[in-house]
Amino acid sequence: MTSQRAASITASSNIPGAPASVKLVLASASPRRLQLLERVGLAPDLLNPPDVDEIPRKRETPRALSVRLARAKAERAREMPLVRALGPNAFILAADTVVGLGRRILPKAMTEDEARDCLSLLSGRSHYVYSSLCLISPGNRVSSRCVETKVRFKRLSREDVDSYMACGEWRGKAGGYAIQGRAEAFVRLITGSYSGVMGLPLHETVQLLEGAGYPVFHSWMTAPPSGV
Repeated sequence: MTSQRAASITASSNIPGAPASVKLVLASASPRRLQLLERVGLAPDLLNPPDVDEIPRKRETPRALSVRLARAKAERAREMPLVRALGPNAFILAADTVVGLGRRILPKAMTEDEARDCLSLLSGRSHYVYSSLCLISPGNRVSSRCVETKVRFKRLSREDVDSYMACGEWRGKAGGYAIQGRAEAFVRLITGSYSGVMGLPLHETVQLLEGAGYPVFHSWMTAPPSGV
């Protein structure tokens, strides 16, 4: 996704039966999160990814890091000029996904060595993916959720790892893998939210928006079919 697209208004929330000024902001540059929102018929009016420090604090757990970063992203986005320009009826949605092995936080792999280290740790073991949401609603009401999903990998062979390195899907991904791609073949068992492992737990996202007063189901009545 280009930075120009990430900072532009992508759709209008002129939803029948809802205030014309209601807006939805996705505080993320992730194309996966945008695709997931669109899968449930929601089109953000603005994609505005904030810049936050994602370095874990001393002794911070994977869950706590995920919760903290989701809130930091939402709060930072709230102060950004493009978001403020939308007016007082904006809903700001942010998310963060962290892969944890016990108390250990696995990085977003940016180098092949990091990705190989992650896969070596995950091979033949269960790990947890923490996907946190933070929603700032009109009136500065803050609500949040953290969805915990258990994922068990098969024992990875050297050929598995070498082939996955060659495909490049690991780059920039928490834990060094993207479940929606070739790495799904590594997964023996998943307990929790598949969309959460991808980066945005859809059930909880819709619940959070609906509970805060965003007209989720009005958009379903006006949006084109998702192609399912």
